[in-house]
Amino acid sequence: MRAMTRASRPAVAEPCGSAVTGRPAPGRRRQLVTWSLCAAGLLSYNWWLLVLLKPGLMRSPDELFSNLEVSGQPYATAMQHADLLAGILLAAAFLAAGWRSIPGSRKDWLCMLGFAAAGALGGLFPEACADGINAGCRRQEWHFQLAASQYVHDIAGIAEFAAITVALFLAWRRTRGGRSSAGAAYRWLGRGALVCYPLLGAAYLTDRMGGVMEAVFFAGFTVMVLTQIAERLHPPRRHHAGGLEPSRAGVSSW
Repeated sequence: MRAMTRASRPAVAEPCGSAVTGRPAPGRRRQLVTWSLCAAGLLSYNWWLLVLLKPGLMRSPDELFSNLEVSGQPYATAMQHADLLAGILLAAAFLAAGWRSIPGSRKDWLCMLGFAAAGALGGLFPEACADGINAGCRRQEWHFQLAASQYVHDIAGIAEFAAITVALFLAWRRTRGGRSSAGAAYRWLGRGALVCYPLLGAAYLTDRMGGVMEAVFFAGFTVMVLTQIAERLHPPRRHHAGGLEPSRAGVSSW
C-alpha cells in the first residue's frame, strides 16, 4: 500500500540549469558580459570629464583634449592608456553583442567596430606636440616635420569620427519610419550632427573653442554607443502571422 502511495504521487521537477548553479541563463549572461564591457569601455573613453574636476589641467577652451596626451604632460600616459583600453573594451562589447539580432544592421555594426579600433589606435600613437595651442607645432605639422605618431594619431581621429558618423547614418536609414526608442535616438543624434559638424569645422579652422566642441561630440558618441548596444541586446519584437515573435537576443547562447 505504501509502495502504491509513493507511485501515485506526482513527480516533482528537479531544479536544473540556472536554478542549481546560480548562473544566469545564456541570454542573460551575454547581456551581462556585453554591458560590463560597454560600461568599462565608456568609463575609459570619457576620461576627459576629469578635466572638469582638476582646474588648470586644460589651459584654454581652445585646447584639444588630445593635446593633454602629448608625452611630458601631466597624466599623459594614463590618458593614452585610457584611450587604448576604451577602444579594446568597446570593440569587445560590440563583438559580444553581435549583429544578427537586428536584421540589416551588419554595416553599422562594422562601423562601430571601426570606431573602437580607431580610438585604440589613437591611444597607441599619441600626438608629438600640442597643435591646438602651439602655432609652431601647427606649422611643423602642416609641413610634415613632426614624428610619424602625430600623423597616425590625426588619421585615427579622422577615422574615429568618420566611422561613427557613417554608423549613425546607416542606423538612421535602417530605423526610419519605425517607432522604436533606438530609432528616435538616432534621429535626434542625426539632427545634432547636422548642427554640430559645421561648428566643429569652424572651431578647427579658427583654433577657437575646439575643446568645447570635442566635449559635445564625445558626449554624443557615448549616447550612440549606448543606443547601439541596447538595440542589439534588446531588439524590438517583430510581427509575424501568429502575433509577436520573441526577441532573438533573449534566446541566443554562447
